[in-house]
Amino acid sequence: MSSYTGILPLYKPKGITSHDCIFRLRKILRYKKIGHTGTLDPEVDGVLPICLGRATKISEYLLNYPKSYRGIIRLGQATDTEDATGQVIEEKKVQRTLNRQDIEGVFNSFKGVIQQVPPMYSAVKVNGKKLYEYARAGMTITRPVRQVTIYDLRIHGNQSVFESEIPFDVKCSKGTYVRTLAVDIGKKCGYPAHLGTLTRTSAGPFQVNDCLTFEEIEQAVHENRFSECLSTISYALQYMPSLSVDKNLEEKIINGAVLPLMTQEGKSPFAIFNQAGDCLAIYQKHPDKEGLMKPVKVLLIKEDDRR
Repeated sequence: MSSYTGILPLYKPKGITSHDCIFRLRKILRYKKIGHTGTLDPEVDGVLPICLGRATKISEYLLNYPKSYRGIIRLGQATDTEDATGQVIEEKKVQRTLNRQDIEGVFNSFKGVIQQVPPMYSAVKVNGKKLYEYARAGMTITRPVRQVTIYDLRIHGNQSVFESEIPFDVKCSKGTYVRTLAVDIGKKCGYPAHLGTLTRTSAGPFQVNDCLTFEEIEQAVHENRFSECLSTISYALQYMPSLSVDKNLEEKIINGAVLPLMTQEGKSPFAIFNQAGDCLAIYQKHPDKEGLMKPVKVLLIKEDDRR
């Protein structure tokens, strides 16, 4: 069986879960050490970075990266799932057009740090159960308010007037429910609303145009060039706070040594790179010892350990 390490920028198709993607890749690659970097709803397509081999150690850090999406807000109907798959629970006919300036004003009011109440049909846990489990049992419970960040939100395209559909692009933080954002935008426009379609266009450094379909992956495996499809751990961690060290410290870091703290930025954890650009490890400030830092994950294997 082949051994792979790196991040695969997968284009997740609509209609399957993120777990389905992992299952399919394991069959294609005949390789088990595979993990995704956060789920996408079944009806959402687009960028889903997949970690293989030692890269599975960094999946939790990729979860924290900003994500970008392109979608359509549909005015006039609210659904129980907040997207097009749900049952209609409220209707109001859209009887007037909205101009671009009005919508831009609404969009601007959502930029920055905002509060969201996650949808009942979501995987957020309350008292040990996922919200969708309560929803399927016909129960509605008090949901926790979450704080998320909308870095950018704009109308997609050059349209000047809008009736029942508003195309948009958004860049947002981890934990943002774009479905809920669509509903809240609709309310501010004066209508019940839901998310019509959604595509994830980026996740951290991974862009939709760089992603591979399952068919392209199968072709690469068939042609024995799948390793060329993988991005490095170092590339994936480029958005993290980082330090570069010389050859003298490289060996100590690979061995997981506790070392004097080399940054005063207060950002933790942070990636440590060697002068060749390889990510050696993830370190953080030592929780108990002032002025020291300790490894969280060692990522580069010593040559002696490869054999």
